[in-house]
Amino acid sequence: MPIIAPVSELRNYGQVLEKVKPNAPVYLTKNGHGQFSVHSIEDDEEFEKARAMVRLLTEINKGIQSGEEQGWLSDEDFDKHFIEKRKQKEKMLMEQKTEG
Repeated sequence: MPIIAPVSELRNYGQVLEKVKPNAPVYLTKNGHGQFSVHSIEDDEEFEKARAMVRLLTEINKGIQSGEEQGWLSDEDFDKHFIEKRKQKEKMLMEQKTEG
């Protein structure tokens, strides 16, 4: 069951915080409407992991779509691309060292 409380209960925030558990946030209402949620750090970490996974899956799907529409890279072209990227990064790092 969700725990729902008016935001005015924050006057005794210690009691509100005691109700917060992993996978059991406390929802705070203002004028009878949901306004805020208080959740555990554990829940926040899980949410961030899920967000990162969604971003990763979105990028993977973009890559698949691109490959299907524009054609796939050969193994050789793939290797060349990342070797060139590595060389560019190494060159940039060397330039930064000589400047600093």
